[in-house]
Amino acid sequence: MAVEVKIGITDSPRELTIASTLTSDKAFAEVEAALGGKQQLLSLVDDKGARYLIPVTKIAYVEVGASENRRVGFGS
Repeated sequence: MAVEVKIGITDSPRELTIASTLTSDKAFAEVEAALGGKQQLLSLVDDKGARYLIPVTKIAYVEVGASENRRVGFGS
């Protein structure tokens, strides 16, 4: 299962897109905790093991996609 998290960064024309192994609910909870003032950094790990630290004060928006199973084969 993978979920796509898109993060808009203030003063940047591009968004950061992370394919995370978290479920959609868990990713949303991580973002909500960071933006709720409980943390100064949003910490996420992508599906390849790369780690991301994003300062909460620089986050313009966050979009958490739905969890989906990756399909393999001709029927995908």
